[in-house]
Formats: sequence, C-alpha cells, structure tokens
Amino acid sequence: MQKGFLKQHSHLLTNLLRATDASVCFFSGFLAFRMTQNHWDIPPKEIYILFFLTSLVFFVFPLFSLYQGYRGIRIEYEMRKVFLAWASVFFLLSAFILLAEPNANYSRSWLLVWSGLGGITLFFSRFILRRVLYWFRSKGYNYREIVIIGAGELGQKIVDHLSEGTWAGISVIGFFDDNEELQEKSIQGIPILGTVNQAKNYMENHRVDQVWITLPLRAEKRMKEVLHQLRHHTAEICFVPDIFGFQLLNHSITEIANIPIVNLSSSPMVGTNRVIKEIEDRLLALIILVLISPVMILIAIGIKITSKGPILFKQKRHGWNGKPVQIWKFRSMYIHTEKSGMITQAQKKDSRITPLGYFLRRTSLDELPQFINVLQGRMSIVGPRPHAIEHNEIYKDVVQQYMRRHIVKPGITGWAQVNGWRGATDTLEKMEKRIEHDLYYIENWSVFFDIKIILMTLFIGFIHKNAY
Repeated sequence: MQKGFLKQHSHLLTNLLRATDASVCFFSGFLAFRMTQNHWDIPPKEIYILFFLTSLVFFVFPLFSLYQGYRGIRIEYEMRKVFLAWASVFFLLSAFILLAEPNANYSRSWLLVWSGLGGITLFFSRFILRRVLYWFRSKGYNYREIVIIGAGELGQKIVDHLSEGTWAGISVIGFFDDNEELQEKSIQGIPILGTVNQAKNYMENHRVDQVWITLPLRAEKRMKEVLHQLRHHTAEICFVPDIFGFQLLNHSITEIANIPIVNLSSSPMVGTNRVIKEIEDRLLALIILVLISPVMILIAIGIKITSKGPILFKQKRHGWNGKPVQIWKFRSMYIHTEKSGMITQAQKKDSRITPLGYFLRRTSLDELPQFINVLQGRMSIVGPRPHAIEHNEIYKDVVQQYMRRHIVKPGITGWAQVNGWRGATDTLEKMEKRIEHDLYYIENWSVFFDIKIILMTLFIGFIHKNAY
C-alpha cells in the first residue's frame, strides 16, 4: 500500500463507515430479537421496522457530523455524537410506530434490548475503527504532514500539543520563520527549514498536506503575503489564532451572520446538550425522590421533634447565569440571626448546629430537598455547588474567573466535592481549588462525566471530614 493511499481514498472510507453503521444497527436488531424471542423467525412487520430504522440511520447520522473528518477529535466527543444520533433514530422510530401503527403489537422487550445493544455495538465498532487507524498511523500511513509558519511561542505550543496527541495522526515536518538566529537550528527536534519566503520553494519539492500559520495577530500584513505566495499550492492552509494567552472556558469556533466567531468562554449547555442535561436531571431527580421519600419524611419528623423552627432552610443563592434562586435544605441549625450582609460558614463544633443537624450535615442528608429544586429547574444533580450570594460578592474579585462557574446550573454534587474540596472554604487556596475543579467540569462536561461524578458521590462523596 502506498503512502497517502488512505488520504486519496478517504471517500471510500466514509462510505464504508456509513455501511458499517447501518449494518451494525440492522444486525443488532436481529440479535436483539433472538435474545428476547428465542428464535430467528422474524415476522414481516418486524422486518419492515428493521429496514425502516436502517434507512433512518442513513439520513440522520450525517446530521450529527459523524462522517466528516474527525482527525484530532477525541473519542469521548465522537461517542457523544454517536449516542445522540442513535437516540434520535430510536426516538423517530418510536414516533413512527405510535403515529403510523398505534395498535400494532410490537415486542417492547425487543425494542428496549435493541436500543441498548445497538448503542453498544455502535460504540464498539467505532472504537475498533479508531484502533485500526492508530495501527495504520504507527506504520506511517494516514498521517498528515504539516509545516508551521512561525516558530515563536505559539508555534512551539502547537508542537507540544501535537506531541501529546499522537492519536491525531499529524506530523510536523518543520518550521519556517524569519528570525535569523533560528536558521539551520531545530526546536524540540523540529528543524527550521528556512525563512517564510522559502516555504513556497520547499513545498514545490516536498509533500506537504497542510500549512499552519501561527504568526501573532498583529502580523496581518505578513499573513497576507504568505497567502499570496502560497496561492498556487494545493495544500490546506490553516490559521491558528493566538488565543492560548486567554483564560479559555469551553471555547469553540462558530459562525453568526456569515461572520466567523471564536468563542473564548461559553456555556456547554446549549442546543442538544441542554436538552440532554434537562432530561437527565428531571428523570433522575424524579426516580431518586420516589426512592428517598420515606427517609425524607423521617428526617422531617425528627427535625420537628428535636428543635423549634421550620423543617426546611431556604436561602437565596446564585443560579444559572448568576440569577438568584431559592435553594432548599433540611434545617440543621437552631434559629438564629446574622448581621446584615454577612453569612458565617459552619465550623467544627459549631454551637448553632443541632445534634440531629450535625448528623445530617456529616452524611449530606440535609441536601436531599435539593432534588425538589432539580425538578423545579433551579438546580442540576451535577454541577458547581451554589455559594451564598454574600460569599460570591467576597470572592468574585479575588479568585480568577470565579463567576464563570455560573454559566451552568448549580449542582447537588460536583467534581470539586468528589475530589475532596467541600465543606468550609476558610482559606483562599481552598476556594481557588474548588473553582479550578468547577471550571474543569464545565470545560469537560458530558453525560458520561456526570455519571462518573454520581457514582463517585455514591461511593466516596456522602461523608467527608470537611463536612460539619
């Protein structure tokens, strides 16, 4: 096989992937039928359903960009798109069955097993494809060879990132830079091939798939000259904006009114992500409330018997987009008053805490009413923990990007909490670490990340030495 064969026949790979996805969905339906009905004799109406779903795959999956080049895209991102596409296909199939044949007697167990089995086999087939591509790249195939114009700080950062992400299949041949002191030298093992003006001649005699321009934003005139010099070359030319100096949060590139826009800081809870998060929150909250309702009733009775005052403690805290929302907890303190504009955090052996309240706080049972807040849409099950408004006023000018944690809904549990950063924030370092983890969660959000945090909370997150 010649070098560059996979690149030249990428359309064949795309068509093969389309056929593979459709085949996986079709035959997983066959296998699901066998698993639930104990025979292979599928009735004609089920055969029609199999072919109808397969046709949906051909039309729906491309809408989720599953067949565009995903070189450099992490597997977590690809799997999330596969999940959304498969869920959409099954939603459309269910809607079709209800509208077209409302009285049809399809096996619900078959459809349920098919939905799970199809998703698993899709994930597995995509994973296998990636491993095959990794193997080809390890043999020198399916690589993109690039040159970088600009060997400054940005260009060097690009090399660092690419060296850590070998799965992307991108090989840097060399730099072109006008700095005379760098000529005939190398940076991080990557040679300086010449000045920027020499890039054109080099590319005419060597294979170059892409040119990455990493010149600073102020070098607009020089960039135009580079584009003019390379106008006859067929290599892809990419501009890498120097945004590494900014404090980025869930950054992306989009287009508004045909104008390319770089989002330096934005919420991940938009579009389908927002819908998925809402479904996840409301469904889980409803199930959990049904399961824990006897425990909540017992706690409510205990609070009423052991101390005077209301069962619930209600407090205004910042919610999504910084809007104040009322958060509920089981009351764990005796009734007391605070100075205006001040909120005193609970301390170890705090005299304001009732004996029952001490147990509730240590076990996080005082947080259970917040599942009602989730059903109300004020909170999420997973997200940054909401702080008192007075504390936000103190820390927003002290901790970098403190208020950016409010671009998602506050949560009952979060990445900071399962990593030990919960309880009183009596030092600036503790608050900084909590915010660092909150922003990491926002930057890396996914349904699977939420599930991981929920599972960690179940096993290690309820009782903690800092909870008092």
